[in-house]
Amino acid sequence: MKTYFRLLSFAKPIEKFAIPYIITTLLFVLFNTLNFALLAPLLQALLSPATAVANAISKPDSWDIMDNFEYYVNIITAKYGRWNALKAVCAVLLIANFFSNVFRYFSQKIMEDLRAHTLLNLRNAIFYNIMDLHLGYFSNERKGDIISKVSSDVGVVQFSVTSTLQIVFKEPVTLIVYLVLLFNISVELTLYSLLIFPISGFVIARIVKRLKNQAARSHQSLGLMIGFLDEALAGIKIVKAFNATQFIKNKFSAENRNYTRLTKSMAKRQQLASPVSEFLGVTMVAGIVLYGGSLILSGSSSLTAPAFITYIIVFSQVLRPAKAITDSFANIHSGIAAGERVLEVIDTKPALADVPGAVKVDGFSENITFDKVSFSYTEKLILDSLSIRIQKGKTIALVGPSGGGKSTLLDLIPRFIDPQKGTIWFDGQDIKKIDAASLRAQIGFVNQESILFNDTIFNNISFGKPDATQEEVEAAAKIANAHDFILKTENGYQTNIGDRGMKLSGGQKQRINIARAVLKNPPILLLDEATSALDTESEKLVQSALNNLMKNRTSLIVAHRLSTIQNADIILVLESGAIVESGSHAELIRKNGLYKKLVEMQTFQDN
Repeated sequence: MKTYFRLLSFAKPIEKFAIPYIITTLLFVLFNTLNFALLAPLLQALLSPATAVANAISKPDSWDIMDNFEYYVNIITAKYGRWNALKAVCAVLLIANFFSNVFRYFSQKIMEDLRAHTLLNLRNAIFYNIMDLHLGYFSNERKGDIISKVSSDVGVVQFSVTSTLQIVFKEPVTLIVYLVLLFNISVELTLYSLLIFPISGFVIARIVKRLKNQAARSHQSLGLMIGFLDEALAGIKIVKAFNATQFIKNKFSAENRNYTRLTKSMAKRQQLASPVSEFLGVTMVAGIVLYGGSLILSGSSSLTAPAFITYIIVFSQVLRPAKAITDSFANIHSGIAAGERVLEVIDTKPALADVPGAVKVDGFSENITFDKVSFSYTEKLILDSLSIRIQKGKTIALVGPSGGGKSTLLDLIPRFIDPQKGTIWFDGQDIKKIDAASLRAQIGFVNQESILFNDTIFNNISFGKPDATQEEVEAAAKIANAHDFILKTENGYQTNIGDRGMKLSGGQKQRINIARAVLKNPPILLLDEATSALDTESEKLVQSALNNLMKNRTSLIVAHRLSTIQNADIILVLESGAIVESGSHAELIRKNGLYKKLVEMQTFQDN
């Protein structure tokens, strides 16, 4: 129940929906019950002899609805005849039915509004929290599982958990009103009929007992399938290049069969609950017909034939809300299981968060200093007591063997990760005490992988500055050597570049990335092997754009091609998480150490 009420908290302000829903539902139940309350007086007037009708005209002492209706029907019948009495009763039935349906419509509309409102809040909460989580979270979670939680699981919560609000109020109220009417007709029959409900509840509880566990496993299986689909689409070229199509098909098919098996098992239990409860209800109706019929035939009860017929009709209506309540127990387990998965994401706290009173920075004026900084992934040490100072306006290149800690060093500056030991100072401020958003506003990124969105070229360049003008975007594109090729595309700056920029070449995508960084105009640049995946011609164009971008900025470059960083002010050579050499290109060549060895190896490979 704790999970259920947590999920309901996303419906706030729930009173905005609950109060009008309660009012319209009560009015619906009132007018709906009125339809059945008219049946007995109608049948009494139609079936009884005229003399019996005349003798039955006596005003009832109580507020009994059926007795009062019978009184007025008898008056109309006695004065105006059976035909006019029939017309009057039918008119009242039509009016009651009209208002019953009007209020049912409004109550259902309010409930749909509540569902949509809850879904809006729930999806926003899970997506906003995902966007705030640290990068390490996404390394440990399957993307398909995250997508499944945002889409499928939230939808299940909407239809199964919020629907119980309707069941919790409307159906019990309807059931109570019908029971009051049944007691009013015959106390004996009603007490006898109530025996079936505990039996039915026990049987249904046994049927749905395992549903929650099966629902949780089915949601996990769906997440895996979506993950397989995402990986297959993202790597479709590799799949086809390695003739792995059948392998991927088999992998997806195996999980699909598992999901189908779980779904069928859940459906079997969910669908079994409804016919079982209906069969038990019909069994009870048959028992009531036998018992009530025996009372009438023996004359041992005041129950009349018209009242008995009305009783059977009303009791058949009691089965509907009872059945709805029963079905809700089957559905709620799936909703709770999905809700727990959704709340798991919402409750996940970012590993990196701003401290209270975090300082906001609006520029970069002095230096960035690493003071004995260490970092490790699990037990693997990546950076070991690293100490460096990066002065404003300098270009710092990071080189060395793979796994030396170059990319990790870059990730520490914008606080994608935090060091386990040591301190990073940004203009004399501990970086952990700086507001992360203001810190990242001072930094521009160009990575090896060109991260573009399925949108226009204009919107991709202006991604970090949504209010940018056409002139500003074009100026940034010119600096990035991208303006000319953009104009040659189908719609210029309004050309859609497809999923992940698939309509562009590698060099074109990277120049769009550079234009995006130029438009942001940050004082600090982080370039992580920005040209390593390009051919020679594209590399020259991109390198020229990077040189334009780095003018008058502080730049940190992780370089694959050492020829591109020979003009750097300082080259740091990292190996096993430590700086083993530092200096300019010429100084490091003279040292005849690891850097010179790397240059010679690359020169040999190029030749």
